[in-house]
Amino acid sequence: MSVTAAQAADASAISWSECLRQPPEWYNSDEAVRIADNVMLYQRDTGGWPKNTDMAAVLSEKEKAKVSGQKKQSDSTIDNRATYTQLAYLAKVYTARKLERFKDGFLKGVDFLLEAQYVNGGFPQSHPKHAGYSRHITYNDDAMIGALSLLRDIARKEAEYSFVDEDRRRKAGESVEKGVDCILKTQIVVDGARTVWCAQHDEKTLEPTAARAFEKVSLSGVESVGITRFLMSVDQPSPQVIAAVQAAVAWFEKAKLTGVKWVEKTDGSKPGGFDRIIIQDSQAAPLWARFYEIGTNRPIFAGRDGVIKYNVTEIEHERRTGYQWYSSAPARLLDKDYPSWRKKLVTQK
Repeated sequence: MSVTAAQAADASAISWSECLRQPPEWYNSDEAVRIADNVMLYQRDTGGWPKNTDMAAVLSEKEKAKVSGQKKQSDSTIDNRATYTQLAYLAKVYTARKLERFKDGFLKGVDFLLEAQYVNGGFPQSHPKHAGYSRHITYNDDAMIGALSLLRDIARKEAEYSFVDEDRRRKAGESVEKGVDCILKTQIVVDGARTVWCAQHDEKTLEPTAARAFEKVSLSGVESVGITRFLMSVDQPSPQVIAAVQAAVAWFEKAKLTGVKWVEKTDGSKPGGFDRIIIQDSQAAPLWARFYEIGTNRPIFAGRDGVIKYNVTEIEHERRTGYQWYSSAPARLLDKDYPSWRKKLVTQK
């Protein structure tokens, strides 16, 4: 009896979001290869991938033909974890199965990343099409950090990337060095003191800049976590890198919000029957706002009208409930990552 695409899909328990979290032996499976072939099918002629696509889904022959016909589209991006996650997956499957088509696709994708990087070390959100804010150096949602982390692992000759040729490995290392330099140059200085970063920076001036109407020029309490962690991963960090990390950590300590909690509550009068609000709670764990006003360090919020507010309840329900306005992510950075990094520095001296 033949197995339909729907039946095959039901038999697969792996979603694309889970594909990088499987045990090592899984990447040698036929299911892993099937998904890797999907990844290859979605790869654009540019070498990159589009975003927001379930690449683990079982495709019918008609669907495969449609995807194949989209290869010339210029929608390759590093936004929403696109491209660098596909590359990491192809590397895992190639390492396990040694199927040359996956190596070829991986190397083409690495070339895309190297080509996309600006001379100043920054990465645009999209390449080669730089429309609107996608041309900016993009830290938003860890886009640039994701790309640099993959290139760093290639340069270090991590086991899954041991097949990469020395020329590309050298270029990956140079790319990381340029990326670190860009990160240092874009760290925002307020009253003579280094702070953190904006979610995006102008690709020419390196100044903090806006993206969508509700993503204002600001100090980012979310994206700056990934940037700081990346700087902590630098081998034999320079005094400049060490100073940048220490300044960012000091800012996170200063920007900490205590005694409040970001909660979802049932509200039948609202769309979807719920709302998100800030409540007073003396026992609440520390929180950080996603965006802080440069100069005052006040949390800021904006709806689709782009008007800055200082209270999240003043923006429309759709944006209030549909965006990550607060985060607890810096807590681990302060409590675990930074102390561990400092200890490591001492042992290296």
